[in-house]
Amino acid sequence: MTGSGTFVAPAGGDGTSSAATGGGTWHTFNAGGTSTRSGTYSVIGLVRWESASDTLPPGTVDDIGNRADLRAGLAVLRIEYSDGSAGVLVVSCHLDGTPDSVFEGVTASKGFVDYFNRQAPVGGVDADRTAFHVQ
Repeated sequence: MTGSGTFVAPAGGDGTSSAATGGGTWHTFNAGGTSTRSGTYSVIGLVRWESASDTLPPGTVDDIGNRADLRAGLAVLRIEYSDGSAGVLVVSCHLDGTPDSVFEGVTASKGFVDYFNRQAPVGGVDADRTAFHVQ
């Protein structure tokens, strides 16, 4: 999956909000690596947002936004796929100082299938990374 978007995190309460936008592309492959399906998805709502403690590692370049606005955390979003199915997108950002229980990466469900087997980032490779910027 690739994508980007925004959501309005509630100031208090239960962490939910329908003020969410964004989307991107998805692509599935079978065990042999052959493409099985692909398309786009749209974010239709925020299920939950939880900020986590964090520090950006020294020397890390933030090409997305203001370095001071970067946050670790967990966002759970409702999504709709271009083929008419629905699911949940989980975006998790782990930075220096974030508890090890917070993973780095993305998982998703599509219909009754849960794509929970995420790929961990590899040093020097620009993939499998997430970032939240708070304004």
